[in-house]
Amino acid sequence: MSAADLMLLRFLLASGGCLAAGVAVWAVTALCRRTLPDFAAQRSLWLLSQITIVATFLVILLPHSERLRVIPQIDLDRVTQASVPAAATPTAAAPAPRAGRIGHMAANENNWLATGAQAWLLIYLLGLGYSVGKLMHARRMLNGLAATGCRMDTLHAHDGFGGWAQGTSAADVIEVDAPISPMLFGLIKPRLLLPRHLRSLAPVQQQLIVDHELTHLRRRDLQWMSAGVLLQTVLWFNPFMRLLRVNLSWAQELGCDREVLRGRPQVQRKAYAAALVAQLRLQHRTLATALAFGGVSERSVAARIALIREPAGAPRKPWARCAALASLAGIVLGSLAFQPALAWRMAPAAVAEAGSGSAPSVVLSCTEIVDAASGQRLVHEGQCDQRVTPASTFNIAVSLMGYDSGILRDEHAPALPFKEGYADWVDSWRTTTDPSSWIRNSTVWYAQQVTAQLGEATFRRYIGAFGYGNEDVSGDAGKDNGLALSWISSSLAISPGEQVVFLRKVVNRELGLAPKAYEMTSRIIKLDTLENGWEIHAKTGTSAQVLAAGRGDEQHEYGWFVGWASKGGRTVVFARLVLDPRQDGKPAGGRAKRAFLRDLPARLDAL
Repeated sequence: MSAADLMLLRFLLASGGCLAAGVAVWAVTALCRRTLPDFAAQRSLWLLSQITIVATFLVILLPHSERLRVIPQIDLDRVTQASVPAAATPTAAAPAPRAGRIGHMAANENNWLATGAQAWLLIYLLGLGYSVGKLMHARRMLNGLAATGCRMDTLHAHDGFGGWAQGTSAADVIEVDAPISPMLFGLIKPRLLLPRHLRSLAPVQQQLIVDHELTHLRRRDLQWMSAGVLLQTVLWFNPFMRLLRVNLSWAQELGCDREVLRGRPQVQRKAYAAALVAQLRLQHRTLATALAFGGVSERSVAARIALIREPAGAPRKPWARCAALASLAGIVLGSLAFQPALAWRMAPAAVAEAGSGSAPSVVLSCTEIVDAASGQRLVHEGQCDQRVTPASTFNIAVSLMGYDSGILRDEHAPALPFKEGYADWVDSWRTTTDPSSWIRNSTVWYAQQVTAQLGEATFRRYIGAFGYGNEDVSGDAGKDNGLALSWISSSLAISPGEQVVFLRKVVNRELGLAPKAYEMTSRIIKLDTLENGWEIHAKTGTSAQVLAAGRGDEQHEYGWFVGWASKGGRTVVFARLVLDPRQDGKPAGGRAKRAFLRDLPARLDAL
C-alpha cells in the first residue's frame, strides 16, 4: 500500500468522522433550540456549527501529534494478518507456504481498502462537481432574472424607499416583472431585485420589506450566507451541513425581522406578517445564493410570524451559551484525541515471510524516504528521530573513508586473511575477505582493520566532516575501543532521519571526498535492479539493543536497511529501522531488507 493510498484512506476516515461529528453537532443545536431559543435564533450558532464539522474533518484528515491521540494507530498490515482464520495455520513443517498465503491475503485486504478509498474519492469529486454546478446554475438564473429588469436610478420613485434618503442603498436596485419575493444577491456586487407587484402593497408594507432586505446588506448577511453555502458545498455528502445552513438562513431572516420591527406598533407588525405570507405564496423555491424575503421554507416562515407576534425572547443565559459553545469545541477536540491514525509497517509482514507462527509486536519502527536532489520528504512513518546504533550500516561510512584515504583500492583489494583473535561471530567471517565480501557479509574485523589503519585522529576527523549521527566514537566507557566497536551497540548513534541526511550527502557528493570514494562505495553496495527498473544501493545492519543496565537485550534486536534507489536521473534515499523480537538464524537487518524490497516497487511507482 502506497503513501497515496494511505492518504486516501485517511480521507475516507475523515469523511466518516465528519458524519459522526454532524450527529453530535445536530444534537447540541437541537438542545439549544429547545432550551435556548434566543441563542438558537442567532446566526453565529449555526455558522459555528458548520465550522465545527469542517474542523473535525480537517483534524482527522491532517496528521497530528501522537501525544494527543487516545486511540492507538491502526497498523494496516497487522490488521489484515490478524484477519486470517486460526484454522488456516499449517504445521511447522510447511512455514513458507503459510507465509505466502498470509502475505497474499494481506495484500488482497489492503487492495480492497485502497480500492474502496479510491472509489469514495471519485464519488466525492463527482458530487462536488454536481454541487458546484448547481451553484453556478443558480447564479446564472439570478443574473438572467436581473438582466430582464430595469435598474432604478431614482429610489424615491418607489414607495418602498420612502424612509431612506436618496443614494443610501449600497446595492443596485432592479425592478423585475416576475412572481418572486424581493431578494438580495451578489457577494462582490450586491443587487436587490424587487418584483413589480410589490407596488400593489400598502406603502408601509413596501417600506418594511425593503428595509428588511437592506438590513441584510448592513449586517453583512451576504458574507455569512456565502460562508455557509461554501462549507455545505465542500462537505456536500453530509446532510447535517445542509440542515445547519438552512437554519443559518432562518436565523439571518429572523435577525433582520427583529431589527426592522424594533419599536414598531402592533399594526405595522401585523402588516409585515401579512406581507410575509403573501410573498411566500408567490415564491416557489428559494435559491441558496440569495437572501429572499419570505424565503427558506413554510415552516421557518411560520416560526418567524410567531416571533413577530410575540417578540419577547427567552432570557439570556450566559452560562448556558458558554456551555453550548464549549460543546462544539469539545466535538473538535474529541475528534483530535479519539481519531485513530493509519500506519503501514512492514516488520510484521517480514516476520510472516520468515515463517514464524505469529507476527510479534514491533517495539520501534520507522520508514523514511527522501528525494535526493530536493530533500523533499516523500515518506515519513513511525519513530524516525530516535538515535540507535548504526551497526553494519556504518560500513558505508567506513568504505568512504577507506577509499578516500587509499587503504581500500578496488572491489577486491586489499584481500586480507582471517587471523585468530579477529571477530568470528559468523562462520563466513573466518576466511580471506576483500571489500566486496566485507560488505556482503558485514565482516566486523575487516572494518576494524580499516579504522585501525586510519588512526583515531583521522577517524574522528572523517566522522566530524560527515556529521554522522551524534559523532561520538569514544566507544564503551573506560575500554578505549572507539576505533574498533563504537558503531556496534556502543557510543555512536544515529537516527533514521540522520541516516537519510548522510546518504543525501553521499549521493550528491557533498562530503569533500575523492571521486573514487563515491564510485567504489556505490559499486560494492549495489544490489539487484528492481522489476520496475530502479537500481538499489543499500546496506543492512543488525545489532542488539543495549538496556539501561549496560547489558544487551537478549529478546530484541535492531534491524537496519539504508541506501538509495535510482532510475531515469532521479534518486531517492531511504532508511528503514525496526526493533522487534529476536529470531535465531534470521537477523533483523535481513528481515527488514526483504520486507522493504518486497513493497518498494509499488512505493517508488507511487512517488
